[in-house]
This record gives sequence, C-alpha cells and structure tokens, in this order.
Amino acid sequence: MHYSWSPIINRKPLRFPNGKKLALIVTMNCEYWDLTKDTTEPYYAGGPPMLPDSLPGNVADFPNFTWREYGQRVGVWRMFKLFDEMGAPFSITINAKTALERPEIIAYANERKWEIVAHNYEQGELLTRHTFDIAKERELIAATLAVYEKTVGRKAKGWLSSSLRGTPNTPDLVAEQGLQFFCDYMNDDQPYLIQTPSGPIVNVPYSIEINDFTFFHRRAMSTWDAARMLKDQFDELYKEGAESGRLMNIGLHPHVSGYAHRMPCFREFLAHAKGHPDVWWTTREELSSWYLENHAGHIS
Repeated sequence: MHYSWSPIINRKPLRFPNGKKLALIVTMNCEYWDLTKDTTEPYYAGGPPMLPDSLPGNVADFPNFTWREYGQRVGVWRMFKLFDEMGAPFSITINAKTALERPEIIAYANERKWEIVAHNYEQGELLTRHTFDIAKERELIAATLAVYEKTVGRKAKGWLSSSLRGTPNTPDLVAEQGLQFFCDYMNDDQPYLIQTPSGPIVNVPYSIEINDFTFFHRRAMSTWDAARMLKDQFDELYKEGAESGRLMNIGLHPHVSGYAHRMPCFREFLAHAKGHPDVWWTTREELSSWYLENHAGHIS
C-alpha cells in the first residue's frame, strides 16, 4: 500500500463534471452490534458508548445496546424521511450483520438507488485485531463482501472499516477483492490514488471532524451550533472549489443524529446546500470512477 505525499498547493486543479465546485456526500452509517461477545475483556463496540462504564463482553450492556438499537428501530427512518422530503441522497454504509439482521434498511436504500458501502462484518469486529494475521483479515473481508453481494444484490465497489480501524494491509486486501474505492484515510479534501499490488484504488476521504459523534457527543454542540458548523464548512469548501474541486463528506449515525430534536439541524443545512447551483450530489462510486478516468497529472 502506498500513496503520494502531496500538499494541495502543488496539485493540478480538479475540474468536476459540469463545472461543479463541491462534491457532497452525506453518509449514514447503518451499523450492527452484538449484544454480547465471548470474552471477559471490555467490549469496544466500534463507536463511543452513551454510558462510559465498560462491561465485560460476555455481560449484556442494555443501556448502550438499546441506545444504539434506537437508531435501527426509529432514528434511521426519521432521517430517511427527512432526506426524502429534501430530495437529498444518502450514501449508506452497512455491516454484513446489518444486512442480515436489518434487511428493511437495505430494501429502502435499494429502492431509492442509494449507494451502499461495505463496512465490515460486525461493528465491534475491528480489523486491527488481525494486524498480525493477514489470513484472518482477508477471511473477514471476504465474508463481509459475500454477504453484501447476497443481500444487496450486486458486488460491493468500496470499503469503510468499522471505526476506521484498518491495518496497513487493508487497502491491498480490498483491492485484491476487486474493489474500486477505500474510505479509511481522512487526510484530504480531494480524492487520491492508493497504489496496491492489484492496481490503484481511490481513497475517498471520510471525516471524523465533520461527524455527528464529534460535534454532538465529543464537543456537545447544540443543534444550531452544528448547523452553523456544517454551513461554514460547506461555504469555505465551495469557495475553494472554484479553483480546484473539493469534497465534503458528512458522517452520520442514526442513533446519534436520528432524534427528533436534531432534525432542524439537517433540514437547515440541506436547504442551504440546495441553494447553491454548483454542488455535485454524488456517491463514492461515481466520484471514484470519475477520478480514475481524470486523475492524470492531479498528483504527481
């Protein structure tokens, strides 16, 4: 795995299709957590808990489990309804177990032709546990992609590791499986190539900074603070995109963003974004396909 060191000031400008300045991807992470694990070690469920006191994996943690399950039962449907009403597409990420245990989410996204991205087998099964066992990591990735193809009805095109916890081998392993894009690296406002033994794949950067865990839980922003932050990020990237196209990815989770009192935040932001003409409401697959055809000279 290799990618070039490239300060953004040294690159050839990106010219998105039809003169668009900003590629906008709103991500809804539809994740699944096992209630218990066969271990006495603390269970890190692939995301911050609501109650921080950790329990052994073999002890049911109902406050945290049901808080997360609220997103699957209620929150995701509230967010889906809002985005439908606003005419805004989602890019959905799913664990394999989400697809197996919550098929209604897959059906809803497929009906709307929303993008669905492979997102590990189960949210708490972090790839970093297999840093020194490439065969086990390869097996887990292959099992995830097999479930994806069976439940979604097509082959996956890209990968986001749960909790962004991949290994140095992960880009090589997903490229080996024929995937086109990768999302774990958050070091840019533009796509770029990762070189692997199986050929190049496109890194489409995800974001922890522009992410509901960060602004609602880690920083305790209010609804209106978060809406202002999203608009400020959008406005600055949109302005920069006049010189060279920029990417804005927003990372959301239904058990965080899917509460009724947070809908005004997203309603206000989407109305703001919809008011700008040169926004490319795109998907990772569409963006990575375009980049593979148009990257020449962008990063030397």
